[in-house]
Amino acid sequence: MSSEIPVKQVDPSSDSSNNNKKPETVELYASRKKIYVKEVKGFFQRIRNVSLTLLMGMYFLFVWITIDGQPLIHFDLPAREFHLYGMTFYPKDFILLSGMLIICAYGLFFITTLFGRVWCGYTCPQTVWTFIFMWVEERIEGSRNKRMKLDKAPNSGVKIAKKSAKHAVWLLIAFATGLTFVGYFYPIRELIADIFTLHANGWAYFWVAFFTVATYLNAGWLREQVCLYMCPYARFQSVMFDPNTRVVSYDPNRGEPRGSRKKGVDPSELGLGDCIDCGQCVQVCPTGIDIRDGLQYECIGCALCIDACDEVMEKMNYPKGLIRYTTENELEGKTSKLLRPRTFGYGIMLALMISAIIFTIATRVPAQMDALRDRGALYSFNGQGRIENSYTLKIANMTEVPQVFSISVSGLEGIQILTDTRVTVESGENRSVPTVVDVPPESISESNNEIRFQAVSETDSSLKLETESRFVGPTR
Repeated sequence: MSSEIPVKQVDPSSDSSNNNKKPETVELYASRKKIYVKEVKGFFQRIRNVSLTLLMGMYFLFVWITIDGQPLIHFDLPAREFHLYGMTFYPKDFILLSGMLIICAYGLFFITTLFGRVWCGYTCPQTVWTFIFMWVEERIEGSRNKRMKLDKAPNSGVKIAKKSAKHAVWLLIAFATGLTFVGYFYPIRELIADIFTLHANGWAYFWVAFFTVATYLNAGWLREQVCLYMCPYARFQSVMFDPNTRVVSYDPNRGEPRGSRKKGVDPSELGLGDCIDCGQCVQVCPTGIDIRDGLQYECIGCALCIDACDEVMEKMNYPKGLIRYTTENELEGKTSKLLRPRTFGYGIMLALMISAIIFTIATRVPAQMDALRDRGALYSFNGQGRIENSYTLKIANMTEVPQVFSISVSGLEGIQILTDTRVTVESGENRSVPTVVDVPPESISESNNEIRFQAVSETDSSLKLETESRFVGPTR
C-alpha cells in the first residue's frame, strides 16, 4: 500500500494550463532522519535532572525495599495479591485500581490545561529513558558535531569501538530496566538468583528479554518516533489547550525579523528583532522541530530550547525569554487567566476522586464475612427434635497473617451451631465454611426470623466480623 497521495492544486483565478500540471505527491509518512541533539545546560535542564534522578531512583530502589518482610511493591499474580506500601489488595479491590487510573487521567488533563505537555517533558518514561540513552551517547561518541562526523566517517577501529561501547551500555541499562520491571512481579532477590543460575521459569526469561528489547529499541532507536507516531497523547492534547494554556513558545513580536549580527550592535538599527537565527533551539530539540514555527503537536514541552535561547541571549546582552513558557493571550498582549471553567472542572473531579479513594482505603476492612443460606431446603428436624438450617459462611482474610476465628450465632433463644466453630483462614484466603444451625421449636414464633453470625479473631482480638441472615422454620 502506497504511503503517498497525489495532490493537485486548483486555483480558479489561474489559467487552465496551470491546472493541467502533473499532481504533486505528499508523503503520509516520511522516512526517519536521525536527530542529533546538542547537549545544553540551564535552569529547566537542571529541573529535569532532578526529576530524572528521583524517578529512576524510585524505579530501581523500590523493588528492593521490604516492610515486615514484604516487598514495598509486589504484584503477586499467582496468589492474586498486590502489595503496595505496606497494604495488601486483592482482585475484589479492583475498584481501587480503576479509581487510581481515573485520578491519573484527570491529573493529566488538569496539568495539561494549565501547563501543556510538562508530563511529557519531565516525567514520561519514554522521555526519562531517552535522555539517559542520549547522555550515554554524548559521553561515548562526543558532542553533536563529533557524532555527526563519526556517522559520516567510514568504518574504522575507533568508530566500531565507540559504537560497540555505546550499544553495550544501552543494552546493559535496558537489561537492568527489564530485570527490575519483572522484579515487581517476581521477588527481585529470588529473580536475580534464579536468572543467573538458570533456575527461573520460561516466562521470567521471556518478560525480562521482552522489556530489555523494548527499552533498547524505544529509547535507543525509535526515540521521538514513539512521541510522534505511537503515543496518542500527542494527538488529543490540543483538545485540552486554550489561549490561556502556558506552553513553550517563541515570541515573534520580539524576535522578528530574525537575522545574524555582531555582538553589541543594536538590532533596531539593522531593522531586526532579537532572534539572531543561530538555530540553537532546533539543534537541542529532541523531536527536531523549530519552535519558531509556532505551537506544534511534536513539541513535548521539555524547554531545552528555552535554555539554549537564554544562553544565546545572555551572550548577546539581550533580555532572556525570547523563547519561554507563556500563553497565546500573553503573546498577543492580553491578560492570561490561570483559573477558568475547564480548569475548575478537571480540578473538582480530581479532588472528588482523590477523596473517594482515600475514604475507601481508610474504611477498608481487613476481613469480611457473608452468610449464604442454603436455598435447596427450607428447614429440617434433627434427631433431637430441633429445627435445622444450613448456611455457607464466606470469610475473607485480607490481613498479612493467618487468622483463627471463633464463630457464634445469636438472634433466637437456644440457637446454636452444630458444626465446627473454630476456623483458620490464611492470609489472602476467601474461605467457604459449611455451617449448620439448630433452634428449639418453641423459640420459633414466625416462619422467617433474623439471626446474626459473629466471628472473633483469636489472633487479633480487635478483629470482629458480623453479618445477618434469616432462619426459616414452621410457625406455631
